[in-house]
Amino acid sequence: MAKEDYYALLGVKKTAGDAELKSAYRKLAKQYHPDVNPGDAAAELKFKQVSEAYEVLKDPQSRAAYDQLGHAAFEGGTGPSAGAGGGFSNFGDFGGMGDIFEEFFGGGRSGRSGRRRQQRRGTDLRAEINIALEEAFDGTERQINLTRAAMCETCDGTGARSGTAPSTCGTCNGHGKVRAQQGFFMVERPCHACHGTGQIIVDPCPSCGGAGHVQKQRTLSVSVPAGVEDGTRIRLSGEGDAGDRGAVAGDLYVFVNIQPHSYLQRDGADLFCAMPVPFGLAVKGGAIDVPLLDGKRVKLTIPAGAQTGQQFRLRGKGMPILRARNHGDLYIQIDVEMPAKLSRSQQKLLDTFEASLQEDNYPGVAEFKARSKS
Repeated sequence: MAKEDYYALLGVKKTAGDAELKSAYRKLAKQYHPDVNPGDAAAELKFKQVSEAYEVLKDPQSRAAYDQLGHAAFEGGTGPSAGAGGGFSNFGDFGGMGDIFEEFFGGGRSGRSGRRRQQRRGTDLRAEINIALEEAFDGTERQINLTRAAMCETCDGTGARSGTAPSTCGTCNGHGKVRAQQGFFMVERPCHACHGTGQIIVDPCPSCGGAGHVQKQRTLSVSVPAGVEDGTRIRLSGEGDAGDRGAVAGDLYVFVNIQPHSYLQRDGADLFCAMPVPFGLAVKGGAIDVPLLDGKRVKLTIPAGAQTGQQFRLRGKGMPILRARNHGDLYIQIDVEMPAKLSRSQQKLLDTFEASLQEDNYPGVAEFKARSKS
């Protein structure tokens, strides 16, 4: 039997605006609602038809498609098997091949369509925190404030006014998907009338407008483990937006940004530090104090004759290794600093010192001279 025109079902003209459509729908929905007409199959059918018509016409895109193609815009049928599960609908009888075709083409046996109806999971959210390298060394805890979609407490996430309940979608019969034939294959897509939920909200909740969730602010505590690296993503399960009408909530992903340090560079669990060393200490050798991220200091012995660029390794003095008990290493690269602004007496002492030196006191100079002569 041919389906009745959606505009005729609502008793409006094709030029009707959103307000007129809504008013006509509310009037008819109250008249034919199953709660008002218990046991009346004809009223229930009329209610489903009216709900389907309104769901299509209230959306600009689906309305435009209907105005152009009529019911064919959504049924997609090009043959007698379009609504009867023909074509490859029984391909699932061949073992696992049915599941493969379901995954790629959305087809499969009609008995599974109810199982595939899913309400939409909540949206995942993203947040960022900035921490110092010292906090990454010790681990820290941060509070973050965010606004997210939380389940509406008035309707418990159903989207329907208290005392009422969502009705089964008449277009997909509650499956959340409609089937159509495209070429040789049967395909499934989300129902345009109920947006894949399988239900129609006739009397929306006044608090959430039928969405099943409302925007709320929340403060969360985020534990940052010791040894965390820049750009690390911390997942807080279920702390994203609430799902569609009671579906599973999304997750919150917190990205950690580690601020640049004043004198340390990091590569994984290893730390690198360029330290200036006085000329005299580099010549004679001696010990220098190396500051660590935990606030302590450690002695590093510099051998006599140390040169700029020479690197020393302090084992286990780097960053903690995430989910391990050991640490990386700290590498110290020295930069021999020449004295500046010498007094006359200091200059004379330096001249005397320089005059006492032999060629083998400058092995690098001697080596260069030898290479340049060859």
